[in-house]
Amino acid sequence: MGIKDFIITPIYLGLFTILAIVIRPYVTTSRTRKYFLPALWVRFIGAIALGVIYQFYYGGGDTLNYWEHGSKWIWQALNEQPVVGIKMLLEGGSKWNPETFSYTNNIWYYKSPSSYAIVKITTVFDLFTLHTYSATALFFSVFSFSGLWALFTSLQKKYPRSNKLVLGILFFPSLIFWGSGILKDTITIGALGWMLWALIEWIEFRSRNYFGLVIFIIAFMAVSVIKLYVVLCLIPTIIIWLFLKYLRVVKSLVLRILIIPFLIIVCGVGAYLILQQITEGNRQYELTNLAERAKITAYDIRYGWGARLEGDGGYDLGELDGTWSNMVQLAPKAVVVSLFRPFPWEVRNPLMLLASLESIVILILVIRLFTRPMGITKIMKDPFLIFCLAFTILFSFAIGISSYNFGTLMRYKIPMIPLLLTFLLVNTSATNSNEKSILHQS
Repeated sequence: MGIKDFIITPIYLGLFTILAIVIRPYVTTSRTRKYFLPALWVRFIGAIALGVIYQFYYGGGDTLNYWEHGSKWIWQALNEQPVVGIKMLLEGGSKWNPETFSYTNNIWYYKSPSSYAIVKITTVFDLFTLHTYSATALFFSVFSFSGLWALFTSLQKKYPRSNKLVLGILFFPSLIFWGSGILKDTITIGALGWMLWALIEWIEFRSRNYFGLVIFIIAFMAVSVIKLYVVLCLIPTIIIWLFLKYLRVVKSLVLRILIIPFLIIVCGVGAYLILQQITEGNRQYELTNLAERAKITAYDIRYGWGARLEGDGGYDLGELDGTWSNMVQLAPKAVVVSLFRPFPWEVRNPLMLLASLESIVILILVIRLFTRPMGITKIMKDPFLIFCLAFTILFSFAIGISSYNFGTLMRYKIPMIPLLLTFLLVNTSATNSNEKSILHQS
């Protein structure tokens, strides 16, 4: 970051704020209006803070590399050979192209399609900011905010009494820090927010908005390219959501009992075929290779590049042997590490301290929920909350078993944070409301 950041970034801070004020009446209600600008501003702070910390505390990292060692070369190509630069923006990466090789050979992330996608997105935003890091980061934060705000508005409509949802979706610290800057996680959480908004509108409110369909397709493609494992966890849990939602249409208990086994088989086979189709040709995520890939990734992060970049924040769940049976045995530990660790005595740096404090809050909310029977009753009656729980557990397992480093885990876990906190905060709010009602009646 340099002098341009102090000149251009304030301009975009003002422009984005003015734009937000203009569109606020169309995307808020009288209850949500007061959160709109603060939720946007904290993401601006998060985006800039991420760059500052990575530059001056860590001395570098992905967020700076995407910009400095990635988009810099596409930017240079566009200036020197515009046709070549455009080709670099259009190609998917992973395979060398003789026409662009003189530039792409300098891009560290070119051989990784998911990382190169972030490089290209950064370049497009860079065109508007004259290659200014912090101003470009603001574009990322705006996208992240848009998806989370869309999700928040749908959930607020579904659970109008759950006032605490704003804390879990818009103002949770790790979502602000890891989900606002130039990172894969920022694009993922923004796109995931839009996907969930569309699904809630379709499934819960039975909306048939074609705009929502277009948004869902674009967001689905974005997440699939950048973090395919998020989609792999999402698809089976969406099927659970749909299964429970439409099972309630059957009023006869006898008929329900008769069709449940058939529906379970159909949904299970359907989920498997969809996942197989999505992962076809992708050796990293093919279902038959997932266990072995988890082992390689975990040990690479724990003892390879992760140890160099993330410091001494490693953890160990036990030996991984690359088999599904071994992963299933370690699943409870993987879920626990994703949800409740690092424990306070495991903290090694300020960011781990933040993660530990958040884990303590989550643990308190979980204990509070499961010691109040009415909260459990609420869960069993709401297919969407079961979906939130199912996704949280499956995703916790997936990232816990394949990370083996708290620094990496802190970033990887943010896609599940909105659904986890929705599950916990909706039930807490519902429980408190029900208890007050009972006390009042007595």
